Amino acid sequence: MARSRSSHRWIEAHEKDSYVQQAREAGFRSRAVYKLAEIDQRDHLLKPGMTVVDLGAAPGGWSQYAAGRVGPQGMVFALDILPMDPLAGVEFLQGDFQQESVLDELLALLGKRTVGLVISDMAPNMSGIRAVDQPRSMGLSELALDLAHQVLAPGGALLIKVFQGEGIEALTRALRDSFQRVQVRKPQASRAHSRELYLLARGYGV
Repeated sequence: MARSRSSHRWIEAHEKDSYVQQAREAGFRSRAVYKLAEIDQRDHLLKPGMTVVDLGAAPGGWSQYAAGRVGPQGMVFALDILPMDPLAGVEFLQGDFQQESVLDELLALLGKRTVGLVISDMAPNMSGIRAVDQPRSMGLSELALDLAHQVLAPGGALLIKVFQGEGIEALTRALRDSFQRVQVRKPQASRAHSRELYLLARGYGV
């Protein structure tokens, strides 16, 4: 019964969430679009003609927003373990990002394209046990950084979701080794109780 009451409270809060309502009215696939939109508006990440890689893309809110911003001359390559309905301007690959074969397939899809931005809203399936969830989350962040090393053009950027806790400082140092500057972003659309943050690394290899 406790789980049922908790689920009911979550659904009730979700339905009242102003960002959920805005997303529905605007035709976006998820409220998460407003996190990316806020960061983009502040930091001017997305530009017409850009190639973007979106990790942990389903249901597609970030890809949807990014495709609109890069326009018909740009392209978004999206990846998720879950299925995602097609989007104009988005090439979707379903698979587990942690498997090397899936990464190889993504690299093959990219071909010789110059990637200007890698975005990652990936999160592990949360167990509720921080000692388990935090290392899993950091592992995904490290994989996103590894991919950025393989595909980003000089001067490119990486935006990744992290959760406050152990490993953040080490990841930040690793980002600073490869990027000109690293900043922390906490969009207003992030729920107040959430430990999520976004690390924005810019100026790859500069």
